[in-house]
Amino acid sequence: MINGDVTNLKPTAADTAALHPQSQTGEFQARSVTLISTAHAIHDSYTGSLPALLPVLIETIGITKSQAGILGIFINLPSLLQPLIGYLADHTNLRALIVVAPAVTAVFMSLVGVAPSYSIAVLLLLIVGISSASFHAVAPVVAGILSGKTLGRGMSYMMVGGEMGRTLGPLIVVTFLSVFEVWQMPFLMLYGLLASVLLYFQLKDLPQHQINRPPASQSMTQSMRMMGPLLLPVAGYMSLRSLTLAAMTIFLPIYLTENGSTLLLAGASLTIFQAAGMAGALAGGSLSDVFGRRGVLLVSILVTPVLVLLFLFSSQWLGVILLILMGFFILSVTPVLMAIVQESFPENRSMANGSFMTISFLTNALGMVVIGVAGDKFGLQATYTASALLMFAAAPLVFLLPKNHSSSN
Repeated sequence: MINGDVTNLKPTAADTAALHPQSQTGEFQARSVTLISTAHAIHDSYTGSLPALLPVLIETIGITKSQAGILGIFINLPSLLQPLIGYLADHTNLRALIVVAPAVTAVFMSLVGVAPSYSIAVLLLLIVGISSASFHAVAPVVAGILSGKTLGRGMSYMMVGGEMGRTLGPLIVVTFLSVFEVWQMPFLMLYGLLASVLLYFQLKDLPQHQINRPPASQSMTQSMRMMGPLLLPVAGYMSLRSLTLAAMTIFLPIYLTENGSTLLLAGASLTIFQAAGMAGALAGGSLSDVFGRRGVLLVSILVTPVLVLLFLFSSQWLGVILLILMGFFILSVTPVLMAIVQESFPENRSMANGSFMTISFLTNALGMVVIGVAGDKFGLQATYTASALLMFAAAPLVFLLPKNHSSSN
């Protein structure tokens, strides 16, 4: 968000039949996909809880706010390893990783709150980051294969799981700490361990058959070169979209408070936006299975900027409606892009997915930096307007992506 066997399957009838009996007809394996998506939610509830832990660490180990902010880098830095992890998963049986990742993340993230020093906290977060990178590089691929012919639907399930986990994580931590003591935080690892146990029993019967490996001459560099013509327009699309995404998530409370809203209303507005985004993510992939990937991407890229521009000059109540629509449309495209990347490289699914996740990490970071700098220099009103107009420039890039999605996965 691992399994070497599963992630390396070519999408042929024989391979999908071996993966799961119902796969012969391309059916959506609801129980397995839902469990993996739920594990995704549980996993990301741990990584998403870091902001809620920072005040605890500032108090317990006496770090500065700057040091606390830097900790976020250590949990995200291993995301850059996802193409390599995916490449290894495409060549080696790494199925156990998808099972153990929630447990590893749960154990080490639960220990962060009781870390005795800054250096120990850094080490724990690096381990969590590697575990998280492993899970995200390949878990969506497993869910995709188990989704049969409705790959977009499976990616929607996965994204909703992740969004839900990141939303619930901080709430779980602050609720726990309101009842228990900091030294009891390791008890929080229990539900992550349970997720791994459930994944083991759900996935253990998948056959350990021989992997159809890519040609020996196909090195990681050659694989990346092969993926370039697709990943470049995807990166361009996501870079332009990241500006508006950062504006409407990271900087939304700041924009609203600067324009007279209370902090409570600003926070509620962000929650509304993210809730609508989960609905969009759930719908986007499924809609792309029916109407095509390009169509969903184009609608999002053309409708979202218009909604943003209307939002900038709307009344408070109309703004709430526009926030719901913006959240729905802008976050509907991620599962669609994930589906395009996976189905375009059936022999290198894990590496392709890992590369996509790295692009997502880098473009989101780029968006936050650009919007922050531009907001300081030109003001958020002008920055929001420019980000919306620039988003239109992503429309031509859609036509560089595959026209039709595959009929089988």
